[in-house]
Amino acid sequence: MAYPQSGQFPAYPQYPGQGGMPAKPPAPKTVQNAFYLMLGGAGVALINGIVALTSISKVRDTVRNQHPDYTTTQVNNAVNVGVAAAVIGVLIGIGLWLWMAFAIRAGKNWARITGTVFFGISCLTLIGTLAASSTGAFSTTKASGVGIALTVISWLIGLATVIMIWNKQSGPYFKGPEYGAAPYPYPYPMQSPPPGAQGQQQPPYDQPTYGQPPQQPPADPWSNPPK
Repeated sequence: MAYPQSGQFPAYPQYPGQGGMPAKPPAPKTVQNAFYLMLGGAGVALINGIVALTSISKVRDTVRNQHPDYTTTQVNNAVNVGVAAAVIGVLIGIGLWLWMAFAIRAGKNWARITGTVFFGISCLTLIGTLAASSTGAFSTTKASGVGIALTVISWLIGLATVIMIWNKQSGPYFKGPEYGAAPYPYPYPMQSPPPGAQGQQQPPYDQPTYGQPPQQPPADPWSNPPK
């Protein structure tokens, strides 16, 4: 019977995908389509922000109409605050779209739940925008038909994304991997070759060798010097 030479013993298992841990399958078509839709949602958010910045003059007129006692400096400050808030909101919206898109494509179940919560918030935003436009509470919102259209498009993208990620075809992709039993424990125990194998190292003195009594270390001649 031939024994393996020194340095030829089994190596440790490679993770993931080996040793009982299966590799994650590729994303189904529904998840890929949802990913592309969410990238489109980020583009719509960017366009919406650009449209909002082009209506600064309308915002200035609205501030003057609502606060006729404001000076020019106060009007400019109010407009600048509104523009800064709009830019920050657009950047946050784009970041959320991209964050959720890549997390969902990676199969993160928490991203699927979080994205659904964000869609619920977008429903409230759409209702508020339509209500403000119909009642005329904000003249700039009512006059900006493009802004309303972009808000509706963003909501439709979110609706289609939620439907796709909760589809039966997408469900298994968001589940955790089913870990099987490993064929050997980890880390793999390195066994010493039997006596006579090439390259074998002698075991320590306090360990028996294949049923033989443990060997005692040689006596130290200097431990008991002659008197």
